[in-house]
Amino acid sequence: MRVVFGLVLIAGIALAGFAVYMAKGFINTSQAKTAELQAIADSMVETVQVFVVKHKVQYGVRLTKDDVKLIRWPTSSLPEGVYIHPPVEDEDGNVSVALFPKDSDKLRSVLRTMEVGEPVLALKVTAPGKDAGITSRLTPGMRAFAIKVDVSSGVSGFLRPGDQVDVFWTGNPPGREIKSNITKLIETAVRLVAIDQSANDDIGDTKIARTVTVEVTPQQVAALAQAQGSGRLSLALVGTGDVSEVGPIEINQNDLLGIVAREVVEVERKQACTVKTRKGAEVILIEIPCTN
Repeated sequence: MRVVFGLVLIAGIALAGFAVYMAKGFINTSQAKTAELQAIADSMVETVQVFVVKHKVQYGVRLTKDDVKLIRWPTSSLPEGVYIHPPVEDEDGNVSVALFPKDSDKLRSVLRTMEVGEPVLALKVTAPGKDAGITSRLTPGMRAFAIKVDVSSGVSGFLRPGDQVDVFWTGNPPGREIKSNITKLIETAVRLVAIDQSANDDIGDTKIARTVTVEVTPQQVAALAQAQGSGRLSLALVGTGDVSEVGPIEINQNDLLGIVAREVVEVERKQACTVKTRKGAEVILIEIPCTN
C-alpha cells in the first residue's frame, strides 16, 4: 500500500508541475499576444471619410455625386476646408458643412481645376446653386471694380485671379502753379478676382489683359473711379505671402531726375533819386537825397 501511495503521490506532483508549466506558458503567450495587439492599436491612426474627385474636373462645371468618391483620411492631417462624410462636430460645437446638402438638388460649381484623387476643398467650389463667376469670389461687403490695363500698366500677362497688386496713379494734381505729373501709390495689396471676363485662375498661357477686376470696399471704388477718370492707373504685382507694410509713396519728375528746386530770393533794390543837368550837349545825372 505504501508503494502504491508513493507512486500516486509522485504522479500527482508531476501532474501539478506539468499543469503549472503549461499555465505559465499560456500566460506568457497571452501576454505577448496582448502586447502585440496593443502595439497594433497604438500604430493605428484615427481616420474619417472625405470626398475626393474620381477624375479631372475643370473650372466652371457642376460637381455631382458621380464625380466624387469617399476615402479614409487621417484626422490629424485633414486639409482646411475639406468635406467630411458624414458631417462631424468639432470641439467648439461647429458642425462641418456637407458637400451635397440634404434634401436639396442644388449643386456646387468648380472654381479651380482638380486632379484625380484630389480632396474637394471649400475654396475650390462655390456655394450650392452658385455659378463659378466673379460674384462667387467676392467677400461679403466687398465690391468688384474693373481697371483698364495694357501691356505696360498691367504687368504684361503675369496676372492671375487671386493675385494681389498695388495700384499707382499718374496724373497732374489740380491747384498746382507748375503743371507737372506725379505718380502716387493709392491702394496696396488689392486682390484680383477676374482677368478680362474670366474668373478662372487656371490660365495656362500668357495673356495680355485689357481689364482686370479687383475686390475693394465701396470707399475704394469711389477713389479708384476718381483716379481712373483723372489720370492713368498702373499695377505692380505683390509677391505671394508678402505681408510687408508699404508707406506713402509719391514721386514727381524732379524727384525722379534728382533735380533740386532753387528758391528765388528777391533782393529789394534801394531807391535812387536823381536830377538832370545839362552842360552843353552833355546830360549829367546827379544823385540827390530822396524826399519820400
